[in-house]
Amino acid sequence: MYTKFTSDMKKDHLVLVPSMLPIHFKFLVPIFEMNGYKLEVLETDNDNIRLEGLAHVHNDMCYPALLVIGQFFDALKSGKYDLDHVALAITQTGGGCRASNYLSLLRKALEREGLDYIPVISANMSGLEKDSGIDFTLPLIMRIIYGTLYGDALMWLKNQVKPYELNPGDTDRVIDEIVAELLHSFEDGQYRKSKKIYQIMIDRMKAIPRSTEPKIRVGIVGEIYMKYSPLGNGHLEDYLIQEGFEPVVSGVMDFALYSIENGLIDYRYYHMHAKSHHFYQLAKDVVMRMQKNFMNAVKEDGTFREPDDFSEVIRNGKPFIDPGVKMGEGWLLTSEVVSLVKSGVDNVIMCQPFGCLPNHIVAKGMTKKIKEEYPQANIAPIDYDPSASKVNQENRIRLMMANARLNAQEFK
Repeated sequence: MYTKFTSDMKKDHLVLVPSMLPIHFKFLVPIFEMNGYKLEVLETDNDNIRLEGLAHVHNDMCYPALLVIGQFFDALKSGKYDLDHVALAITQTGGGCRASNYLSLLRKALEREGLDYIPVISANMSGLEKDSGIDFTLPLIMRIIYGTLYGDALMWLKNQVKPYELNPGDTDRVIDEIVAELLHSFEDGQYRKSKKIYQIMIDRMKAIPRSTEPKIRVGIVGEIYMKYSPLGNGHLEDYLIQEGFEPVVSGVMDFALYSIENGLIDYRYYHMHAKSHHFYQLAKDVVMRMQKNFMNAVKEDGTFREPDDFSEVIRNGKPFIDPGVKMGEGWLLTSEVVSLVKSGVDNVIMCQPFGCLPNHIVAKGMTKKIKEEYPQANIAPIDYDPSASKVNQENRIRLMMANARLNAQEFK
């Protein structure tokens, strides 16, 4: 029997969260604090995390699971926390892969270390655990949705500004200032004025002095943790910027829409969710309308490129992969690659855990088919694993970069 996190624990328990979304968590942590929860995102990045992960998770398991659990144990053994008043929180998609074992892996590891009195909170939408102890009220859910959308918007703008900034550090500083100012809107209910907020973001970001020298764009896709987590992908966005490229990364809300769309696909293909598929359609329509506010703001301003409409992402993938392929990142990953290439981002890095069967099929396995239709596509699948050396990964990325530069010269 495991220890459950109960609602009364939020008064005196600190909830540790593994790192993944650097900008988004700047919104989400204070949002939870407004609802009485004390959260701390683990920003650690050291070799001990991998060693702790290997000590508690078999090396054949999912690499994100190994890193998440390793980061937890690195923190618990650091002496920094009162272990009697700490809890651990993880998110899970509940898909048909090894990642659905995060919860049991973590609890088994805690039991082996004699720490099974530490509660684990699972945030998921698939019913893996229904008594997490977090009271997801409608106001909290709405704040989380808006916080995620604003995180997506800042991430999108950041990658079009930071590679070109004339004064290093300006972009990160402005983002921190924007977040600090916007947090007040989550307290007084003004956070729903998204059109005004997006315009503020755009105005502040475009005021940053930057170079007009064009840079080659490189799309990043992959398993959700490896795609977004600097710990997982070796700070890939920063590495690309350092090497003179512009990263292109779609928002995490697209993954939420992918999960919602899969509910609709289940209804069309298998007649599942007969009573709830109308809710899936409503949720999809609402979120896409909310996304549209940012797209329209960017388009009307004209300074930056707007992200792809998710309906277009869905359409782009259909000639290549059936929507019924939804293990792991499923059809979304293939659709994102095609959308990137069609929008002029011919260079794409696929971040995947080594041995991740679902993502090898929908990523590396789809590369040939995509390149048959788009010969100019320069796609580099990169495996991440505790046994994979950083030098080997960077060499593969450098080869992709060399091809990108060569192709850019040919088409000048």
